[in-house]
Amino acid sequence: LIPKSTIAQIVRDTVILEFAPTLVCIVLAGVIGSKIASELGNMRVSEQIDALEIMGINTKTFLILPKILAAMITIPMMVILAMALGIYGGRFAGDASNILSAETFDMGLMENFIPYNVFFSLMKAYTFAFIISSIPAYFGYHVKGGALEIGKASTKSVVVSCVLILLADYMLAALL
Repeated sequence: LIPKSTIAQIVRDTVILEFAPTLVCIVLAGVIGSKIASELGNMRVSEQIDALEIMGINTKTFLILPKILAAMITIPMMVILAMALGIYGGRFAGDASNILSAETFDMGLMENFIPYNVFFSLMKAYTFAFIISSIPAYFGYHVKGGALEIGKASTKSVVVSCVLILLADYMLAALL
């Protein structure tokens, strides 16, 4: 009753709208978030940030802004790559399992395509990139104590980032 090209449409829409931005960014929140929080926390504990402040350097601009800018550039590119690989993976899986041919998949891929979905996905990617870079930077920058507190700040930043990514995903879906 349902044409096989519908499989391609479902793969395309789920990969573009949810899998690529949300799953990639949750994984990156764990990897990048813990690294940013532990790096800044280590700098705070070893008084490197205090030394920069004594030299008159704005430490937030010097240490945090490059991380946020780098995330705002690279994470959307990774989401675009994940979209392309996810759709190609669906095409390959359908062809390899003989469920539907590559031609049928390609035909379904072009049917009822809504370009706004790509824009929406990129808006998610930029929002998530800001969350992934700024939340761990905050937790790492404000660490007090020693190595144990660095680990706690790193773990807390990953958890808060993941929760905020899911919350932002819901809010963006409601707003846009």
